[in-house]
Amino acid sequence: MILKIDRLPIELPTPNNPSPNDAAAVQELLGGKFGEMSTLMNYTYQSFNFRGRNKLRPFYDLISSIAGEEYGHIEVVSYTINLLLTGTTQRGLDPSGTPMAAAVGARNTRHFIASGQGALPMDSHGDFWTGANVFNSGNLKLDLLHNFFLELGARGNKMRVYSMVEDPTAREMLGYLLVRGGVHALAYAKALEAYTGVEVTKLLPIPDMKNDAYPEAQKFMKNGLHRKLYTFSQDDYRQAGIIWNGVHPDDNQPLELIHGAMEGSPAPDLEPEPQLNAPGGEDFDPQMFSDIAKKMGIKYVY
Repeated sequence: MILKIDRLPIELPTPNNPSPNDAAAVQELLGGKFGEMSTLMNYTYQSFNFRGRNKLRPFYDLISSIAGEEYGHIEVVSYTINLLLTGTTQRGLDPSGTPMAAAVGARNTRHFIASGQGALPMDSHGDFWTGANVFNSGNLKLDLLHNFFLELGARGNKMRVYSMVEDPTAREMLGYLLVRGGVHALAYAKALEAYTGVEVTKLLPIPDMKNDAYPEAQKFMKNGLHRKLYTFSQDDYRQAGIIWNGVHPDDNQPLELIHGAMEGSPAPDLEPEPQLNAPGGEDFDPQMFSDIAKKMGIKYVY
């Protein structure tokens, strides 16, 4: 089970210049072959289908912990896309004035036609994510090798999108994910090393540009976020620390296993887009909820 927390891993700034085409590029990091949908579902199914769990518990705990974090990565990429799309069309209820005329020039019109101007599980071309991207051979060594490859492919895509999109919202998200993706790549490298004796960590970083080249990543590294693996559970997955130990190859500082999740930040409250009927419900009476909440002894703010 997943304990869902109503926070994002990091605080996202408001975009300087909302751009549907920037949002389309970022979509690759959500629903592309090496996107966060793929990392989440690969590790999730590998944890579901893990055989010999008691004998190989440290590997199971490691995969499960990373799977838990990937859910938050989907959230933070999705909110980045949503923020980049906010303000790209004219808000209004009169369709005859073509309030969405600007969407015609967007590279991915599905954000406006098939969605309420929000993220979708698709890549940068608008092709929807598919379960065919999930690899779960059942062989632990092969799955770990695939996961290492998957994290490196994801890193390469993030580096390229960073070079394409200069908005601070996207770059803040990318800086964070470059650091956290590096944690996951190192974790799988260490798992392969523990399993086989092969010094996979010597291959890192792949691609060869370190996170120091990205200013947004540097602040996360200064806080030691490149050395911390979170279990996303207070009580379970503790044996991941049998693999996640020693020092980080970049700075020789000790690795840490954190029981639970990072504190995170509140998610942005996205403004309604009436021209898209999003969220709709103009006839909704919030006073009704306010009265019910008062009887329940909770606060309802609208």
